[in-house]
Amino acid sequence: MNVVIDMNLSPDRAPCLSKDGIHAVHWSTIGAADAPDHVIMKWAEENQHVVFTHDLDFGTLLHLTGARRPSVIQLRAEDVRPRIMGDLVRAAIQLVRSELEMGALVTIDPRKNRVHLLPLKKT
Repeated sequence: MNVVIDMNLSPDRAPCLSKDGIHAVHWSTIGAADAPDHVIMKWAEENQHVVFTHDLDFGTLLHLTGARRPSVIQLRAEDVRPRIMGDLVRAAIQLVRSELEMGALVTIDPRKNRVHLLPLKKT
């Protein structure tokens, strides 16, 4: 699995994910730090990467566009540092790996993780 880490998460997260055989790259090594979310989404889709973020806007983009790709992982916690959330994140990704490969919006929260397959239903 390939993951692109959004600017709002530390580049230190990449080595943490690679422990589980995930190829992770931070957006700062690919594109402009101020790139809009839709640019990151387009790059992720074209390059078969999952977007990993602390930003709810990516989920909103999936909802508004009805996209089937890319998958998005949203980290929802106050303290998102890898040393605090690293084990939880890695375990959650392993549990939903097949869903991420199919196309999903995954929310990782210390209280409860959620998985929604893409495309998201418009209400």
